[in-house]
Amino acid sequence: MGRTLILRLLDAIPTVFLVLVLVFFAMRILPGDPALAALGDTATPEQLAILREQMGLNDPLWLQFVTFVRGVFTLDFGTSLSNGRQVTQLIAYNLPYTIELTIVAMIMGVLAGVPLGVMAATHRNKLPDSGVRVFSLIGYAVPDFYLGALLLITFALNLGWFPINGGGEGFADRLYHVFLPALTLAFVKAAFIGRLTRTSLLEVLGKDFVRTARAKGATERRVIYRHGLRNALLPITTGLGLSLLATLSGSVAIELVFNRPGIGKLLVNAISERDYAVIQGGVVVFAIIVVAVNLIMDLVYIMVDPRMRGN
Repeated sequence: MGRTLILRLLDAIPTVFLVLVLVFFAMRILPGDPALAALGDTATPEQLAILREQMGLNDPLWLQFVTFVRGVFTLDFGTSLSNGRQVTQLIAYNLPYTIELTIVAMIMGVLAGVPLGVMAATHRNKLPDSGVRVFSLIGYAVPDFYLGALLLITFALNLGWFPINGGGEGFADRLYHVFLPALTLAFVKAAFIGRLTRTSLLEVLGKDFVRTARAKGATERRVIYRHGLRNALLPITTGLGLSLLATLSGSVAIELVFNRPGIGKLLVNAISERDYAVIQGGVVVFAIIVVAVNLIMDLVYIMVDPRMRGN
């Protein structure tokens, strides 16, 4: 396990470096002047020149890149052009809300999706199976931002059961605020995980060792959960990793719909204001999280399937 972890970490280093290169040059290629975006159209040439010097835009490109990479490794992404706060402080405030939304949505999606998938697989071509397949199709078809708007209008605006915006303060209040946004993402996750669980479990239930377990008199519950679902975990785990990344990206739209803090909302606001320091810092942190999730999922694969430990 330790050797595998080291190898995966070594594999992640070039990926992170490539992300840094892409983020750095993308900010330089995009049209617009960061100094002009910060000071506005009324700024004088002298003021623009002073700010460009302070931002290091007059330095050679290679020196700007070295400064940028050094800032990433020292967690110094610079200062926001729009409000003057440190980018690290903005990310540290918003990131927990995004992680919180993602984790709660994944938990809700798994708790709903896996039982639905098991029910569909054990009632193949019957009414429960048809219902799960219809639910999955609806989950795939309905955009999460549209579903979020419907839930917000129905349960927050009309019924007043949930808050309209914000992230809450304190554990209980934050759970109260995150429930409706997480339910929106969980609906899509449950549809995906349910369909994946059904497919994986059906494949395993057709294996010889399952028929042997039934022939030896094992109970149907033991056959399904002990022999079936346990051996279907690898493809389900793979799907969970992909679903987790999709939930992270989907949180951007949900944070905007529910007007809650988060990295997604922070990035969208920074793009509209051309706040380059915040854009760079937010994208880098988002990319590092994606790399970290992939690394964790690789380790989970090894735990689920010991045969991979030799790879």
